[in-house]
Amino acid sequence: MTDIDIEPTDTVDARGAACPGPLMDLIGRVRSASPGDVILLLSDNEGSLTDVSEWVDETDNELLAVDETGDDYGFYVEVS
Repeated sequence: MTDIDIEPTDTVDARGAACPGPLMDLIGRVRSASPGDVILLLSDNEGSLTDVSEWVDETDNELLAVDETGDDYGFYVEVS
């Protein structure tokens, strides 16, 4: 992963999970988070690129950054 200057409150490591597992893991963690928390979702599933961005578009949460390194992705989501 590259250096992104965002300090996550919590990390969800969903690498190795099939779609829609990573998104479901993220949603579960967001439900128990507080507004302003930043959740880092780690995924190696290419489908997460569209799943996460479409989900944040449908919610009040914000996708702060996406970190792509090889086959690994890091999604920084701020909880609203």
